[in-house]
Amino acid sequence: MNDLIVVINAGSATVKFALYAVFDNGTAARLFNRGSAEFNAAGARFNVVDEHNAVVVNESIATGSGQALDVHVLLDHVLHWLKTYSGESIVALGHRVVHGGDAFSEPILLTDAILLQLETYVALAPLHQPFNLAAISEMRKLWPDIPHVACFDTAFHQTQPRVARMFGLPLAYFEQGLKRYGFHGLSYEFIASVLPEYLDERADSRVIVAHLGSGASLCAMLRRRSVATTMGFTALDGLLMGTRCGNIDPGVILYLMNEKKLNSQQVTDLLYRRSGLLGVSGISADMRELLASRSERAAEAIELFVYGAARQLGGLIATLGGLDALIFTGGMGAYSAPIRQRICALSQWAGIKLSQASNTIHGPCISADESPVSVWVIPTDEERIIAGHTLKLIGGA
Repeated sequence: MNDLIVVINAGSATVKFALYAVFDNGTAARLFNRGSAEFNAAGARFNVVDEHNAVVVNESIATGSGQALDVHVLLDHVLHWLKTYSGESIVALGHRVVHGGDAFSEPILLTDAILLQLETYVALAPLHQPFNLAAISEMRKLWPDIPHVACFDTAFHQTQPRVARMFGLPLAYFEQGLKRYGFHGLSYEFIASVLPEYLDERADSRVIVAHLGSGASLCAMLRRRSVATTMGFTALDGLLMGTRCGNIDPGVILYLMNEKKLNSQQVTDLLYRRSGLLGVSGISADMRELLASRSERAAEAIELFVYGAARQLGGLIATLGGLDALIFTGGMGAYSAPIRQRICALSQWAGIKLSQASNTIHGPCISADESPVSVWVIPTDEERIIAGHTLKLIGGA
């Protein structure tokens, strides 16, 4: 019988999970199974693969006539599968939580009091925090007597200098918590942990990581610590995303409310759910669909994304005083050769020269031999980071 750590990463349309078997000496964990329950154009689907990526389960999820397609449908399916999983012993659960504010700078064992505090950050991450907490609530009901650990996307960025976290508002607001928190921290933490395997002694040099997916951000690292990032107080800021607007003049918000008479709920829906690639293209939030489209609006949405990414990459290079390595990760960053090529083409001024052949096959090294800046593709693994933190908190190494 294996002792297992279960990792849960719940979003609004996908619940990802992974099971890690703890080694006999209790000091490390290896991937046992990985899976997801997610909504797609056909409804909903559930899949599980083993450590060798062999299919264990691949089936549609029956949602029932008229049943609302919300995250609880997905959670119920994951829970049912985990409950019927026999022959193993679940010793802890690790959960991704997007926003930990200033209160939580490292993983923590969950209690009722901590969950109440995490509820106060829902307004700062409305696309993520409610679903993270819903999953925790359901899992704690099923396994009330084993440890549950929260790992925070904001924690990695707390090494940033004060000036990188400030807004140009009266200082009292900063002291009250109105500051740049940054997100995708678990992804950046994983990349930082494996950089020596790719960069050797250059791992601690000036590195920018581009986490590009339906949510997207960039992070500047020095000595493998975050020194600046493109997301801010909420996960709206920075790059154009699947349905989120990215960087926007705050005066636009005032105009929408004062002149267009949108209320706060309507503005929230517009900026989080109806903007980004979806809003600009009018077609899809999925970059793969836009790249396959012949629509002029799709082309314009792609151009806006690439332009914004290259522009903000330049800003982060300035914070580092130069650039030694650029890392692409996330679903789009790791698997979209055309997007990587276009961002790098706009960034040649910084010493980035791409190898087209290596980029086409997704690297891992995709820079030309003569490139002063090395460019890499490294798939991220947030679940492994969460498993490691969970094992450490319950007494492993």
